[in-house]
Amino acid sequence: MFETPITVVGTIVTNPERRWVGDQELFKFRVASNSRRRTADGTWEPGNSLYATVNCWGRLVTGVGAGLGKGDSVIVVGYVYTSEYDDREGNRRSSLEIRATAVGPDLARCIVRIEQRRHPEFSSAGGEVTRSEDTDVAGGHRADADGDRVIAPDEPGLVTA
Repeated sequence: MFETPITVVGTIVTNPERRWVGDQELFKFRVASNSRRRTADGTWEPGNSLYATVNCWGRLVTGVGAGLGKGDSVIVVGYVYTSEYDDREGNRRSSLEIRATAVGPDLARCIVRIEQRRHPEFSSAGGEVTRSEDTDVAGGHRADADGDRVIAPDEPGLVTA
């Protein structure tokens, strides 16, 4: 079977749905990706829109379900499929579906706080790197005692992932 990889940058446009399919949990939502282009006079005009259903399985269910919802800006990586079906009037239709392998917030359009601590970091000499509360992290943010980056919770666009 041929699988076509795809990356979509867009916005979640439906309330995500979490359900069981057999013995596996599924987290499902629709994403819209809109394009625009600059006209000859320098203004922007809307282009085409892509709508796709995103299906998250396995370990993605927990992370995506805990941190993302309708209106959030996301980047979805996965494999694209089309599904054909008959609508209520009996017309043959098709829809675009993505079986996600990775989903995350679009950091160009929001601010994120990472809740789960990463594995210990190691320096090039092989020793463990430790951080104190006063350690400065990229972007002028501070790290807490566990070494996690801390972003002020009152900043606009905060998404907890």
